[in-house]
Amino acid sequence: MKERHAKAIMVLGTGSGVGKSFIAAGLCRILSDMGIRVAPFKAQNMSNNSYVTREGGEMGRAQVVQAECARVEPSVHMNPVLLKPAADDGSQVVVHGKAIGTLRAQEYYALREKMFMAIRESYDQLSQEYEVLVIEGAGSPAEVNLKEFDMVNFRMAEMADAKCLLVGDIDRGGVFAWLLGTLALLDESERERIMGFIINKFRGDISLLKPGLKTLENLSGKKVLGVLPYELDLWIEEEDSVVLEENSARVFSENQLDIAVILLPRISNSTDFQILAEEPGVHLRIIKRLENFGRPDLLIIPGTKATMADLEYLKNKGFDTKIREYVQSGGRLLGVCGGFQMLGESIEDPEAVESNRRIESGLSLLPMRTYFHHDKTLRRVVGRIDTEIFSFPVKGEIQGYEIHMGQSDFGSKSEGVIHVSGRVLGTYLHGLFDDSSFRTSFLEALWQSSGKKKPDFSSSSPSLATVRERNYARLAELLRKNLDLSFLNETCSKSSLLSS
Repeated sequence: MKERHAKAIMVLGTGSGVGKSFIAAGLCRILSDMGIRVAPFKAQNMSNNSYVTREGGEMGRAQVVQAECARVEPSVHMNPVLLKPAADDGSQVVVHGKAIGTLRAQEYYALREKMFMAIRESYDQLSQEYEVLVIEGAGSPAEVNLKEFDMVNFRMAEMADAKCLLVGDIDRGGVFAWLLGTLALLDESERERIMGFIINKFRGDISLLKPGLKTLENLSGKKVLGVLPYELDLWIEEEDSVVLEENSARVFSENQLDIAVILLPRISNSTDFQILAEEPGVHLRIIKRLENFGRPDLLIIPGTKATMADLEYLKNKGFDTKIREYVQSGGRLLGVCGGFQMLGESIEDPEAVESNRRIESGLSLLPMRTYFHHDKTLRRVVGRIDTEIFSFPVKGEIQGYEIHMGQSDFGSKSEGVIHVSGRVLGTYLHGLFDDSSFRTSFLEALWQSSGKKKPDFSSSSPSLATVRERNYARLAELLRKNLDLSFLNETCSKSSLLSS
């Protein structure tokens, strides 16, 4: 085995969703800004938000965002093991970008040493190519009932000889107990790797927090490296549907386009629609309950890791009837990936690829049948659309990627990757709205079809790349302003890295 060259810094958390991905992304951008060859790494990611790399492999989107912050091409080696939760208590296991099957927890744990070999292989490769690797942990490193199975946190830190940051989310409450409790449950060798704490999502007067910070440092013997303020409008793609929920809380004007996304229990790639919230005149919201359905100008059924199970959920909650009534009364509907499959007449799974159900009737809004088989489609798509949508012309570039198990036979009008039947649209393409030319044309057709008067906007549709870069820069500046970054000197073994 070749000697590793990269230094390593690791971001751990008191639990899931406390800001590990967010902070790791910011550190990648800061190190890149300093001219350091840096890349992200997460040994095992559990997420249904995934991406297809240039080489045709599948990886978690969080590491794609971090790679963009590091200004490097995403690689499956940055996320060698991806677990995609599905129905029936199992997860599809993706190793080095390729699905190897759907396993229950005990089946997966039985393979953990093989999984760790794959993790080590990827880490060793990246360590030859980069100067610093920013490693993200998973969940909490102090889950004592699962510690013998944990490959992502301190076992990974030990292998990489990484110094660690411990992040807590104060917005959830009890952050001091979370940080101290996590530290108390660690072994002494693990505690020694913790350089200090970061408190995330603080609201209010920082002076009121300072006595607590001092007590935390005295009790733990660890330094508080900084407190990050809550930034609701900082646009960084998230692992789950949290961003959509936050957008739902924004004030809605009747003159805006109302675009609603149904929250499925196993929603995947919810980031497909995040750019719509940046559009002037557009209100993006999520529908959790039937009573919040309203009368949107566009209804979206998003992707899902378990199409048949989530379709059954829609039926059990009465959404199927509501969706049909909405379409029959002139509503506009878009189904993406699994949401697209639901729009057809049936979904058939004779080989039990996704579930134990062999067939499930669809919403019957498109003349289409979907059949599951073991081969998974992973491909990137670049093209141009020139068609009618909602009876109005739509033109523009498209770029995105397909990730799905099923194949669909359809008889409706097709324009490349978009299938059009009146006011009902379907596509397998994730990232449909990423290119501003198609997004602008699509929204123009939606304005005209809705009958709403489009206001005169001072700004045009933003470029996705521009929006991302602007917010990556803001993220890096947020960390620079609020964190003591001297720990980066120790990590990189260069005392002058942060000097200007």
